[in-house]
Amino acid sequence: MDRDRQIDEEGLSQLLALFYARVRDDAELGPIFNDAVSDWPEHLEKLTAFWSSVMLTSGRYKGNPVAAHFLHRERITPALFQRWLALWQQATAEAMPSPAAAALQAKAARIAESLQLALFFKLDPVRSPSRVAA
Repeated sequence: MDRDRQIDEEGLSQLLALFYARVRDDAELGPIFNDAVSDWPEHLEKLTAFWSSVMLTSGRYKGNPVAAHFLHRERITPALFQRWLALWQQATAEAMPSPAAAALQAKAARIAESLQLALFFKLDPVRSPSRVAA
């Protein structure tokens, strides 16, 4: 991959192929992803559309990532998000110039935080704002 490239469609496609090859081979993440994804070429297209929408504001992605991950929430843990982010950091650092890698890493961290809040955040009914005395 051309390390002088800024973020573009082709670079995203190449990055995602590299990254998800590693995810699929990962002892912790691989079984979850390989069970969840039946058509990897189609899924990589969808992921490229997602990252194109996020980083290039292309509007190509029309899915719902929270709903997609919610289907698998019984197998997903916060530690797995950290593992995913570590692999993402490695792949982006290897495949992209530093400014592009940093932008992709920062965006991924925010997305991971949002997904974790959507999947794991639960208000404690005892401590919810309506039950706290003023």
